[in-house]
Amino acid sequence: MTTTPATAPSAHELANAIRALAMDAVEAAKSGHPGMPMGMADIAVALWKRHLKHNPADPHWPDRDRFVLSNGHGSMLQYALLHLTGYDLAIDELRRFRQLDSKTPGHPEVGRTPGVETTTGPLGQGLANAVGMALAEALLAREFNTPEQRIVDHRTYVFLGDGCLMEGISHEAASLAGTLKLGKLMAFYDDNGISIDGHVRGWFTDDTVRRFEAYGWHVIPHVDGHDVEAVDAAIIAAQAVTDRPTLLCCKTTIGEGAPTKAGTAAAHGSPLGAKEIAGARAALHWPWPPFEIPAAIYAAWDARPAGAASEAAWQQTFAAYRAANPERAAEFMRRMAGELPAGFADTVRSFVASQAAKAETVATRKASQEAIEGYARHLPELIGGAADLTGSVFTNWSGSTAITADHRGNYVNFGVREFAMSAIGNGIALHGGFIPYVGTFLTFSDYARNAVRLAALMKLRTLFVYTHDSIGVGEDGPTHQPVEHVSSLRLIPGMDVWRPCDTVESAVAWAQAIERHHGPTCLVFTRQNCAFVPRTPATIEAIARGGYVVADFNGSGKRATIIATGSEVALALAARDVLAKDAIAVRVVSMPCTSVFDRQDAAYRASVLPVDVPRVAVEAGVTAFWHRYVGRDDDPHAAVVGIDSFGESAPAGVLFEHFGFTVDHVAATVRRVVA
Repeated sequence: MTTTPATAPSAHELANAIRALAMDAVEAAKSGHPGMPMGMADIAVALWKRHLKHNPADPHWPDRDRFVLSNGHGSMLQYALLHLTGYDLAIDELRRFRQLDSKTPGHPEVGRTPGVETTTGPLGQGLANAVGMALAEALLAREFNTPEQRIVDHRTYVFLGDGCLMEGISHEAASLAGTLKLGKLMAFYDDNGISIDGHVRGWFTDDTVRRFEAYGWHVIPHVDGHDVEAVDAAIIAAQAVTDRPTLLCCKTTIGEGAPTKAGTAAAHGSPLGAKEIAGARAALHWPWPPFEIPAAIYAAWDARPAGAASEAAWQQTFAAYRAANPERAAEFMRRMAGELPAGFADTVRSFVASQAAKAETVATRKASQEAIEGYARHLPELIGGAADLTGSVFTNWSGSTAITADHRGNYVNFGVREFAMSAIGNGIALHGGFIPYVGTFLTFSDYARNAVRLAALMKLRTLFVYTHDSIGVGEDGPTHQPVEHVSSLRLIPGMDVWRPCDTVESAVAWAQAIERHHGPTCLVFTRQNCAFVPRTPATIEAIARGGYVVADFNGSGKRATIIATGSEVALALAARDVLAKDAIAVRVVSMPCTSVFDRQDAAYRASVLPVDVPRVAVEAGVTAFWHRYVGRDDDPHAAVVGIDSFGESAPAGVLFEHFGFTVDHVAATVRRVVA
């Protein structure tokens, strides 16, 4: 039978419950990071017990505070807090820390663990996600709140460590947060001076206080991270500052309570060991066995009554808001639910038809801008931005207005911050109420790659707009010619990559990305003009299937299928006309999105790509990816016209000819595979 304390547990005892669960779970898994949870436990008590507005019974109510663990390796801190405060996270899940199919993976994962707001682990990205969440809150508050009712009124709190601040993304995100004066963003810096390699003073001597002050943050230095009252006072002081985000610099000891490993790298990323844990229990005056928490401590931590009261108060406010503003209330709930406006499907059909009727020959980056123009006026939740390339990537439209510290707007000038831009976009998507899209040159997706990957891991509706998609960039040369990028993005599980060939495919691609609720999309566009491709209504309908027959076999005799994307579709169609003179009937398949095509049923895929017909793929990028569609590279009836080297600096037309993207070369390749 569990012994319970005779008096109400102290703040120190509440913190020790976190420490015990953290070291026990890591020890049971024989893997993990006990030091950070033990070091930040007192900070967590101050925030979660006294300030965090949340309801464990309803982790998704709109006006909850957002909590982000940017130093996600310390995941047991968050799991302990979620378990203790009453979320649907049983003690057995903590026993199964880091095990297959548990709700307690090695790093927090949104959608797996109730109460986790974002997937963290790659350091610094949680901070950028938090900036996105705080920005979304500020914009929604300006849009929906009234003087009588504030239905959007919550804060974003983020824990971070030395590693987060060493990562360059922290500079990008914090700089923009200061510029936008996100006063409801509060970051807690776990200043313990230790990383995996030891004491950070050998490689991290930044003056963090002055650095963040230079960004325009309010900074509270020298907070004793093991004094709950001191942290509480700092939080109160931070909440009083509304025109700047706040950084609380909390001095802590990593592995606090461990008798020999506290304050050392040995507490960072390895189990403490049975002997050290026994010593920690004695030092912390924690007599209970592993995974046992006294009833009085559970009762003191239980956030369900306060959470229910907070949500009930908000529901009462929202009921009054809805009575006074029924249409705005319905719009708010629609937006937060991620539902598209009624009639949006009709908007898409009408716009696609108009693009088909106009039959324009333009660069697909321009076609993309036209799609934004066609859809954004019907989607107040669409929020865009670019990394200092708006005039090149065409991510703005006639209704774009800049978001500033004082203006709501719908367009973020991110500056040259591709990584933070992408992670902030993810944070906006995680918060809800918006569909974010962010733009840059395709070659710079390398800077953003980890955030793009996490968008797929989290199944977010984040839209990544990339232009200047091939050697068609021309004179800028190989540094800006992304020959491998489209294929590499296609390799990310759960990512849809669209590379449309003209205005109609661009319109469909944008619609598919917007309508996709549970996954991100990369929209890839050209700098150079692309010829309009005439289609029947049935053919236009088929674009949404990712791959379709844009021009069928033209004659009898030998047959071949050319698969092409983007600007190379027109090249394939021209080669088809030439080959008809040689009695070679060619089917041209446009495949703007391979992953969507792969999700079609087998019968449809076989109808588009018959198995007994030689195939050639044409794309101005690396060739390896396309062999999954045409056949092995040693198959004489399969070939890829691509580029497996970096580009050159020259006009685009010269480069396409130099690298073999000509009608003659494509036709010769087809003749070879049908011979």
